[in-house]
Amino acid sequence: MAFLNTMSIVGSGLTAQQLRLDVISENVTNSTTTRTENGGETYRRKVVYFESNSGAHSFRAAMARAARGLPVSKEGEQVGGVRVTQILEDPSDFKLMYDPTHPDADEEGYVSLPNVDMVKEITDAMAASQAYSSNVTVFNTIKTVALRGLDLGK
Repeated sequence: MAFLNTMSIVGSGLTAQQLRLDVISENVTNSTTTRTENGGETYRRKVVYFESNSGAHSFRAAMARAARGLPVSKEGEQVGGVRVTQILEDPSDFKLMYDPTHPDADEEGYVSLPNVDMVKEITDAMAASQAYSSNVTVFNTIKTVALRGLDLGK
């Protein structure tokens, strides 16, 4: 059924945005972490990268198949959506703070702080939250349309 394909697309968006929010939460949580486990270097901000899952057919090809009376997609075929391709560390420089009393200060008294910018993280969280909310709205609309279609059959 076509609406199940749409539900799959919406589900991929929900999953991707949830992962994005999880990574943003990790960044905010570690915004003051000057040393990672095992004495590693300062925490680096992480960024999530998405990629479109365009599916096997373009919109034009799907419309052409529908015009000929054929199913828009074949059984088991990837129909579209979004997927996370990678989570990478932000290579930007660490922030330096002068505090010679800090246990992680270098010989000159500077401490390397994470490259996490709270304004950027809050903005990204708001965008991810809005995208997640939009996917929920689409999901609810699909559900309503499906239920009304079932009501017609009564």
